[in-house]
Amino acid sequence: MLSIAKEINGFELKDELWCGALDTLGTITENDKLQELMYLLEELYPEPVDITTINDLLWFDEDFIFEQLNIAISDDYICLSNLREMEQGGKGK
Repeated sequence: MLSIAKEINGFELKDELWCGALDTLGTITENDKLQELMYLLEELYPEPVDITTINDLLWFDEDFIFEQLNIAISDDYICLSNLREMEQGGKGK
């Protein structure tokens, strides 16, 4: 199997993510927490990790990410997040 590793910064991360992870990253960026996210990811994954792992963390564990970054989430965000997930074939929360 081919394995490719590359270093990316927070600004390049957007180009690597898809679906719900992009929504989570957008909220993180709006709250000026991008650098803190990168520190958190480096702490969670001290060894190289594939982008799918990062994408899934941001997509499916956004509550954990927001809590770690001290981002308060409104009910409107939760409803919008659930709607997008259902549109993409998920169950919602």
